[in-house]
Amino acid sequence: MSRFKGSDQPPQKEETAAEEGTPAGDTSGAASSGAAPDGAALDGAASDGATPDGSSLDGADPNRAAPDGVGPDDIAPDAAVAVAAGRWYRRPAVARAASRVTTVLAALLVLFALLLPNQLTRLTPGAFVRIPVEGILVAAVLLVRQPVARRVMAVLAGVALGLVTLLNVLDLGFYSVLDRPFDLVLDWILFDDAESFLRDLFGPVGATAAVIGVGVLVFALLVLMALAVVRLSRLMVRHSVATTRTTLVLGTVWVTCMALGVQIAGVPVASRSAAELVNSHVNLVSAGLKDERVFAEEASVDAFRDTPPDQLLTALRGKDVIFAFIESYGRSAVEDPAMAPQVGAVLDDGTRRLKAAGYSSRSGFLTSPVAGAGSWLAHSTFLSGMWIKNQQRYRSVTSSDRLTLTSAFRSTGDWRTVGIMPGVTRSWPEGKFFGLDHIYDSRDIGYQGPKFSWSPVPDQYSLAAFERLEHGKPGHEPLMTEIVLASSHNPWAPIPRMIGWDEVGDGSVYHAIKKAGKDPKEVWKDPENVRTEYRRAIEYSLNSLVSYVENYGDDNTVLVVLGDHQPNATVTGTGAGRDVPISIVAHDPAVLDRISDWGWQDGLKPGPQAPVWQMDSFRDRFLTAYGPKPGPKPRSEAAPKSGQKPGQKSGQKADSKSGPAPSRSASTP
Repeated sequence: MSRFKGSDQPPQKEETAAEEGTPAGDTSGAASSGAAPDGAALDGAASDGATPDGSSLDGADPNRAAPDGVGPDDIAPDAAVAVAAGRWYRRPAVARAASRVTTVLAALLVLFALLLPNQLTRLTPGAFVRIPVEGILVAAVLLVRQPVARRVMAVLAGVALGLVTLLNVLDLGFYSVLDRPFDLVLDWILFDDAESFLRDLFGPVGATAAVIGVGVLVFALLVLMALAVVRLSRLMVRHSVATTRTTLVLGTVWVTCMALGVQIAGVPVASRSAAELVNSHVNLVSAGLKDERVFAEEASVDAFRDTPPDQLLTALRGKDVIFAFIESYGRSAVEDPAMAPQVGAVLDDGTRRLKAAGYSSRSGFLTSPVAGAGSWLAHSTFLSGMWIKNQQRYRSVTSSDRLTLTSAFRSTGDWRTVGIMPGVTRSWPEGKFFGLDHIYDSRDIGYQGPKFSWSPVPDQYSLAAFERLEHGKPGHEPLMTEIVLASSHNPWAPIPRMIGWDEVGDGSVYHAIKKAGKDPKEVWKDPENVRTEYRRAIEYSLNSLVSYVENYGDDNTVLVVLGDHQPNATVTGTGAGRDVPISIVAHDPAVLDRISDWGWQDGLKPGPQAPVWQMDSFRDRFLTAYGPKPGPKPRSEAAPKSGQKPGQKSGQKADSKSGPAPSRSASTP
């Protein structure tokens, strides 16, 4: 049985022995003393090694026998003592203190990782005074392992705990921004959007530095967690009797607290947070893998698949129909006491102005599949009538022949279908699914002004470009247009301001407007400032749209305006839900008469009692209201010819640039 030995020789001789190359582990020479603290900052050696005066650093007898199962790997290398002796042997008290502090820090790091909640609302002091069952179980297993297996298992346990900590941190971020946990299968693509957000907020250099910093922190966390567990495992083995008793006591207390439901400040004392986190994500991965089949079954049911094109949207023939999405326009904007008075005033004023111009409006709420970000998922949900809650569903629906609102208009042959997509900045292959004849992205609308943080083009300019390129052309055919207004996109600074329509020009005027705006880095230092600038951005988008209808609308104008999702939790707080306002504006009273049974409220501002529908239900309700009910043909006859969209006329080709919603890059957090 191996033993811990004290130093029998003066430090000077040990240093000489080290210089002469005395091999580590040679118990007959100068290397027989215990480990110095800096020889084992986190490997556990220094915590129990011998000091020059023969005493153990932790106060134990240096000549005591090692516990059963302690092998050479659990003993500090003797050579480390010789190398560090000149410095540490002269200050044993400092060495002892440093060793104990390191051990305490290692224990706190492991305890923090085991008890860290995955939601900010649960991040309270009470969360860290619990007893983690995972720590008890790992300690019990390490005590009965042989030295080599123990060391390997300690390293693996430390790395695994580091990964669990990373998963907790990701959940904290996703719950804060998207009101849901991180999806290990589908959410990796969103890190590109996060990098774009950092680039807009801090510039290219700042974003690159942040990405590198995150990578270094991840690596450091995994390494430090592994070293911490290894250090604690060695300490437990060297004090195996005390560790065994403590483990049994804590296990008994944990079982008792779990059985009795003991709580501190509303938090259960018996914790199994890490295990529950892993289990929930395993279930989430399993559900994600099954979701593809579930979604395929849902997509096979389409009430309007077999409706002849000449029976679609008959009540809107001859109208210019606009579907306008306002980025991050959520229910909180019209109901949160900190924002509702100002936004409500803009909506009330807009209702009054439109009424003076001969327009009527009705409003309600839709429940979006996303919150905080993911605009492209909301857009495809609204247009396809399918619940597109993740990227897998988005890929599936955009590679199918599903009938969308936009393709329904196009299939009739009575509308030119157009998209104004200022947020699209690069090629977007999914766009052809939505059946627009042409899409104008940020590269096609002639904008010569600056970006406003994330938003490439101010909303007023986007609307002016639509008027110039399509709606304002004399004798144009009826238009169905989807317009995405992106000025209210996170980070909400700087914000454009309304100018005269005759001043818009090529957008050069916005250079001075941006220069006079606020710095997003300064805004985001204070959540109250963030909420204020969000509100102002929504007011700008609403004013742009109302002013456009006032100035350029006519008797045939029909506007459907809605939000795509709620802003993030910095603005809304927790539990705000996913509802977004939606309004229909029309000059022809017959248009609103068709939806009189919807129960929507008059005006642009929906009240607290306004109806709430899931966003995916709108397509069928809209097609039903403005056209005959779907035909009863059997589904066996429903499949379109290969390569042909539902209702697409033979020989009719879609513009290769068509599409209805911004690409993923146009809808980042």
